[in-house]
Amino acid sequence: MVDITQKQSTHRTAIAQAVVKVSRQETIKAIQIGKVPKGDVFSMSKAAGFLGVKKTADLLPDCHPLPVEHCAIDFTIDGLEITVEVMVQTFYKTGVEVEAMHGASVVALNMYDMLKPIDKGVEIHHIKLLKKTGGKSDIHNG
Repeated sequence: MVDITQKQSTHRTAIAQAVVKVSRQETIKAIQIGKVPKGDVFSMSKAAGFLGVKKTADLLPDCHPLPVEHCAIDFTIDGLEITVEVMVQTFYKTGVEVEAMHGASVVALNMYDMLKPIDKGVEIHHIKLLKKTGGKSDIHNG
């Protein structure tokens, strides 16, 4: 693990995304009207994402445990694609970009798990960091 004992704490933010693509418009409709057999896809996936963000250091050996000050998860539907955006903030010595990407990944995997009984063509795409602020470098990938 990298030594961060001499680093200064700063306000750090990261925004990551994942795209879940379904194969049928009926799947999108089932999500929107709450007819997915495993339950409310967005609520359950958001809860899974929060856990993913908070458990990052437990699963990735080089990530430091850090205080997650805020996490927000949003969904946008465009045709057959659902874009997941995860924003994480902390005031700490190291960034939260891995936490944000891990959260986006967990949200997407939970959505896949919930939707597979009604749509065998679900795919996960474009897990990536969109923005990172604080620390030595800022990144804006948009």
